[in-house]
Order: sequence, then C-alpha cells, then structure tokens
Amino acid sequence: MSESREAPSLDEPPIDTELIGDSTETALVMKLGTSTREDIDKRTPVLIGHLQQFLAEDLGADEDETTRQLFYAAYRLLDLKTRPAPDATTFAAYMFMREVASLTRRFLRVYTHRSGTGAS
Repeated sequence: MSESREAPSLDEPPIDTELIGDSTETALVMKLGTSTREDIDKRTPVLIGHLQQFLAEDLGADEDETTRQLFYAAYRLLDLKTRPAPDATTFAAYMFMREVASLTRRFLRVYTHRSGTGAS
C-alpha cells in the first residue's frame, strides 16, 4: 500500500527550502564587526517571513514535544514586545537576526524531515 500525501494548496506557494537554507546560512555567517545596521535591518524581515511560513505549517507539534517547543520559542521570539526597537543597538539587532535565523533553520530541518523534501 502506498503512502498518500495531500496535494499542496493552490492558494499557497510551497515552501522554498533551498531559498530558506541559503537565506539563513547567509545571516548566520554575517559577522557583527563587518555587518552594517542597514544590512541587518534588511535581512531580518526576510528571515521573519521564512519563520512565519513554518508557523503556518502542520509540523506535528501536537504529537511531538520538541516541535511544540520550537513553536513556543518562535512565538516568544516574534512577539512585538521582545523585538529590538528601531533605536536598539546594532548588537541587539544582530543577535535578534541570528536568533531568528537559527530557529528558522531548526524549523527547516523539521519541515524537510516531515515532508521528505530534502536532507533533514
């Protein structure tokens, strides 16, 4: 008996795992001393968008405590009250960007494992 999978929704584009992998890798290799605040501020919303894509997916959080903890961590991180303000230091903005990138990569691993779209 073959495993059946749901067809992707026509309303929502599929998650581009390669793009997200490249985007998070780029953010994680950025160095504080050589990155401008402008670079950080441009990259962070893109990373947040990637993370939000995963939050909209059914990744098995109801059955898996580790995945559920990822969702809790993402919601805490993305809470507007905990994000760095526009006048925050470059260091604070940089660390927030890295946290979003790191958490997004963890979601990427869960997603690729569950969907079979790549190496987990």
